[in-house]
Amino acid sequence: MSQEKSASGLDERGLPAGYAFREEWEITPREVAAMRRSGRDFDLIDCRQPLEWEQTRIEGATLIPLQLIAAHFEDKLAGREEREVVVYCKVGGRSLQFAQILRQNGFKRVRSMAGGIMLWNADGECRGG
Repeated sequence: MSQEKSASGLDERGLPAGYAFREEWEITPREVAAMRRSGRDFDLIDCRQPLEWEQTRIEGATLIPLQLIAAHFEDKLAGREEREVVVYCKVGGRSLQFAQILRQNGFKRVRSMAGGIMLWNADGECRGG
């Protein structure tokens, strides 16, 4: 492990020490950045509030606040059940809830970005991804 990674407190996957990563539900910010760099086709959803979106966001994401998922299901989500979806929020809690709702509605390839945008912004390896 490089000194930069050790100094940041992140492990080789870009996760904080002791992070309880749930492989079947989550994806790391580094994996998302790599997907973006490779040109992989997937939907990136930010489920935070509009004010949070204005402060910081990942370019190319679609804003669908968790509280408004039902209101936007038909116009932004219906018909996309077979697509790969990554959802993020501030630290990962809301995006896990959002992912669960999508799975309950037929989405099979949806995961929450571990650590949310806070971890994305903290990990220098995600910049530019």
